[in-house]
Amino acid sequence: MPQPTQKLFLLDAFALIYRAHFAFIKAPRITSSGMNTSAVFGFTNTLLEVLKKEAPTHIGVAFDTPKKTFRHVQFEAYKAQREAQPEDITIAVPYVKRLLEAMNIPILLVDGYEADDVIGTLARCASEEGFEVFMMTPDKDYGQLVQEHVYMYKPAFMGNKAEKMGVAEILDKWQIERVDQVIDMLGLMGDASDNIPGVPGVGEKTAQKLLAEYGNLENILAQAGEIKGKLGERIRENADQAIMSKQLATIDVNVPIPFSAQDLIHEEPDADKVNALFDELEFRTLRHRVLGDDPFSVPTPTSKPAAKGKPGQLDLFGAASNPDIAAFEGSTSNNQTEPTPVVYRTIATASHDYQAVDTPELMASLVNYLSQQDAFCFDTETTSLDALQAELVGIAFAYRAGEAFYVPVSPEREQAQAIVEIFRPVFENEKITKIGQNLKYDMLVLKSYHLEVRGPLADTMLAHYLLEPEQRHGMDRLAMNYLNYEPVAIEELIGKKGKNQGTMRDVPVGEVTEYAGEDADITLQLHQLLLPELKEKAATKLFEGVEMPLVRVLTAMECEGVRVDMDALAKMSQQLENDIKLLETDIFATAETEFNLNSPKQLGEVLFDKMNLVKNPKKTRTGQYATGEDILSALESEHEIARKILDYRELQKLKSTYVDALPLLINPNTGRIHTSYNQAVTATGRLSSTNPNLQNIPIRTVRGREIRKAFVPRSEEFQILSADYSQIELRIMAAFSGDPSMIEAFNLGRDIHATTASKVFHIPLEEVTSDMRRQAKSVNFGIIYGISAFGLARNLGISRGDAGDIIKAYFEEFPAVKAYMDRVIVEAREREYVETILGRRRYLADINSRNQTNRGFAERNAINAPIQGSAADMIKLAMINIQAFIEKEKLRSRMILQVHDELVFDAHRDELDFLKTNVEDLMQNALPMEVKMETGIGVGNDWLEAH
Repeated sequence: MPQPTQKLFLLDAFALIYRAHFAFIKAPRITSSGMNTSAVFGFTNTLLEVLKKEAPTHIGVAFDTPKKTFRHVQFEAYKAQREAQPEDITIAVPYVKRLLEAMNIPILLVDGYEADDVIGTLARCASEEGFEVFMMTPDKDYGQLVQEHVYMYKPAFMGNKAEKMGVAEILDKWQIERVDQVIDMLGLMGDASDNIPGVPGVGEKTAQKLLAEYGNLENILAQAGEIKGKLGERIRENADQAIMSKQLATIDVNVPIPFSAQDLIHEEPDADKVNALFDELEFRTLRHRVLGDDPFSVPTPTSKPAAKGKPGQLDLFGAASNPDIAAFEGSTSNNQTEPTPVVYRTIATASHDYQAVDTPELMASLVNYLSQQDAFCFDTETTSLDALQAELVGIAFAYRAGEAFYVPVSPEREQAQAIVEIFRPVFENEKITKIGQNLKYDMLVLKSYHLEVRGPLADTMLAHYLLEPEQRHGMDRLAMNYLNYEPVAIEELIGKKGKNQGTMRDVPVGEVTEYAGEDADITLQLHQLLLPELKEKAATKLFEGVEMPLVRVLTAMECEGVRVDMDALAKMSQQLENDIKLLETDIFATAETEFNLNSPKQLGEVLFDKMNLVKNPKKTRTGQYATGEDILSALESEHEIARKILDYRELQKLKSTYVDALPLLINPNTGRIHTSYNQAVTATGRLSSTNPNLQNIPIRTVRGREIRKAFVPRSEEFQILSADYSQIELRIMAAFSGDPSMIEAFNLGRDIHATTASKVFHIPLEEVTSDMRRQAKSVNFGIIYGISAFGLARNLGISRGDAGDIIKAYFEEFPAVKAYMDRVIVEAREREYVETILGRRRYLADINSRNQTNRGFAERNAINAPIQGSAADMIKLAMINIQAFIEKEKLRSRMILQVHDELVFDAHRDELDFLKTNVEDLMQNALPMEVKMETGIGVGNDWLEAH
């Protein structure tokens, strides 16, 4: 066989079209005429990506045909369970074929056969003629076709890189010895996506074990009499079905289609056909990628051109008297009292106009005009991602779509401050709304120039977070999803200058003007699109009343930072180092050998080859022994070395992740640690933090809690004050369910866990033991997260039957809780989302899934999300109100940290009593409910002492 010299890509059209359609299901791409182009757009992107990165010499795209295949004849129910093809895909298919025609890529199809049969046949033929063949599909069935020079190619998707799978990768993925066993696996397991039945009750693990022992399906069936128990019965009873399933899963590589290398040669696209098609589909940036022309050469039909002045002259006043370009809702016009916002579907227009404003006169004109607006968008360009150490490079402004103005700022601090002062009046104007993407960053940057951004805020990142909490909210992604536009990446801009350590200062002003102007313009247009969606989904009040005011609070907290005791950390580090060495010596003595404790391979060999801790130890996909925390935790009760290794890992993590890392995070300008709070990360609405991640500082172990000792007040005039909600989620559950027993217990200040134990175990409150209370506590908190009998049994170390009895008794004693949980799930199935008391939504795509595991996970989220989200809303409101109180009273005390349900303050000693009283009141009454909220407040000379 000749050595492969040419590369052939064979694409499974429908698999890629469906994937593209569902990738954009929550944010479909709609043309100005109302057509959904998501599937065509996604398919085109995937095609262009592979052409660019893989540079195939030959290419073809295979389609299924409407005619029945031999599989339908053999098994009438083949693929019968599939839902009808979505209408948008039916519309998309002819466009995809037109695209391939325009790109001069051959379409491959044969009546009576599926695309995988066509691809399988051509792949075999091509490999025999010396081609390197890549079958491009996300469909796992193609694994059976892989051989030398024939690969599966799973395209990049949702942040995952493209994956090439040869024989070794297929064997590892399926955990089999030969590629042909993929068909045996499918014959045994079946394939739900194609309605192939397989053997009932046989899953992937069982199929792997059977094939490892018997080699193939035929041998398994021949020796089925040897297989004991229900598994053997199922195999014997379903032998014919298993054979049929294997036949249905087998890809036919003898399709009557000739292989012609000449016909599959990759050719240049037909520019006229591409232009015509992309005009119709409104694919402007894709046109640029295919043809390399000017992406701004074709005006979008849904936008109106922005007014322009003479070349090099700012037209700052054109919009004031022209109602056609009053693009932002609420902007004023001489001819309109209620201007209608113009919705721009893309900024890739001939009318975009980004100008540099680089003289005092022009800056004064811009300030004058901005001061007349109801709102404007701004974006800072800086030298660093760390807002507190970043220097301003420039500020971009936009107040109508298609236009932006960029103000470059001098690297000299005094001159930079002078430019900031010019714009102070508009930034501090209380009546003008300030729009931005991740406004907290920009506000922190300006704060370092002693400028406070005042007035209403509108952050597009947070608007999208409320609309789609589980998606990503970066500007580039939003621009692609909402505006069908791909912005310039900053790395590309800096990279043009070829500087390894470059910043925006290294880029010419002209290029920065385009980049920064684009950012401001895109953000303004995103705001115009997201604002109506917030209203439509009843999220406007949450956006304006919680998330936007919280931006100011977090800005103040991050700027404030917290002092850490370096000496205390140094002592902790030395003590941990000594303890780690002692533990290491102890482990070596127990194992009777020395080895690298940080090597999973060596550790596995010691534990399972040398010490033989278990008979059949679990292995990873790479073939080495699994030594993760779950494995060691299961062994620790019987083998002390497992406990010691877990202790060793905990001490190492404490030392490296916190004790040694915290000093490195101290800001050289302030001498304090400034953690960064993330508002748009968790789907529940909870805040998270980074550098350091305060939420993960361990508090369950003595050593973990010691880390809090290093967080200290700013000076001797201050103390640390900690205020922590008590059992907030349980109290919210009681309020939501309306259960009278729980509400009474909380409002009378009884121990809720002891109360629960008393009811569940049917004994007087005074007879509840500590063990009973522990079990009740596990149930109380587990119920919120939809705990099962299995989970409770594992947590408490009791039988599943006993755990089931406890859960049953709980629901009998607290029937309102069970009724609430059932009601939430029913409502979630109808609406496909749940919401908090303030209307924060959690969307549950799998709540009606046929997959029981996925559905069960969604149901647990349906119960928990309103509770956890309402807790998040409550502490956010408390933070907003407390910050307002501190500012109103002009206190020297400061709110400096938020962790879970706890707020931490640098409290001035003279203000302690006043602060404690008001913080407690504002936290307990942040979100009034039928159930009384409790807060524990402590004061100390460090965070641990206060908590």
